[in-house]
Amino acid sequence: MSQYEKKDPIGLYPAPPFPKQDQSLPGRASKMDPKPDHGETSYVGRERLTGFRGIVTGADSGIGRAAAIALSREGADLVLSYLPDEQEDAEEVRDLLEGEGRRAILKPGDLSDEAFCFELVAAAVEELGGLDTLVMVAGHQESHDDILEMTTEGIDNTFKTNIYSLFWLSQAAIPHLEPGSSIVTTGSIQGNTPSPDKLDYAVSKGAIGTFTAALAQQLAPKGIRVNSVAPGPIWTPLQPASGDPETVSHFGEGSPYGRPGQPAELGAAYVHLVSPESSYTSGTTITIAGATPNY
Repeated sequence: MSQYEKKDPIGLYPAPPFPKQDQSLPGRASKMDPKPDHGETSYVGRERLTGFRGIVTGADSGIGRAAAIALSREGADLVLSYLPDEQEDAEEVRDLLEGEGRRAILKPGDLSDEAFCFELVAAAVEELGGLDTLVMVAGHQESHDDILEMTTEGIDNTFKTNIYSLFWLSQAAIPHLEPGSSIVTTGSIQGNTPSPDKLDYAVSKGAIGTFTAALAQQLAPKGIRVNSVAPGPIWTPLQPASGDPETVSHFGEGSPYGRPGQPAELGAAYVHLVSPESSYTSGTTITIAGATPNY
């Protein structure tokens, strides 16, 4: 069933309770039960991004993987960024995209490292011959019920991955982006409706919304658009890798749909924001949360 076929969203994907499961960060999609859907068999492209060249961070799994699949099937050649520990999942994505005739270049590294962010963009420009879009999905999340449990090292990791990398990657990419190019960030409804156990993560996601709105205004005279996607509860490796097994088994249960979203349900949003069809859309955040409020 492709994304163009009419379907009831309520029963489209598995609903909790899920089997109890636990992973260490950053988490692996292949170890999740049920397996996430990234659009591997459902996303059908319509040549909306033919000739585009882009970077997708967090492309090994979750929302980043779904974005990479969608962009590729629309015609884009990509450099895929991910942590070295996620190599096996990233190779699965590369093999899928290359098997469909697109270029998918792997570039492992840690986005909390400023030097790597600049190396990533330089590698993409060299390998692809230029750059048309920067899609930043990768994020770091930890759960702490008590602020007294939080460490400076952990807070640094969250903010360097979720916020600092946006500055570094944008600084590296903007000199290579021509008018009509785009930058897409990934926020969260946590930025406006935070959970008490995700304090630093929620603050970082709120900052992403501000970053997006401000950079969009700054780059408007250059003809470069900047937008964001704000997911709600989505079934990705971040969940079993950062939450306790009991909570994970009921993840998404309280949403209006009674289930978490799947990464595949976000791919089209990234395509829309990258595509020239959204030429007058900049500084905007698209919330994809299954009717969960994002005030």
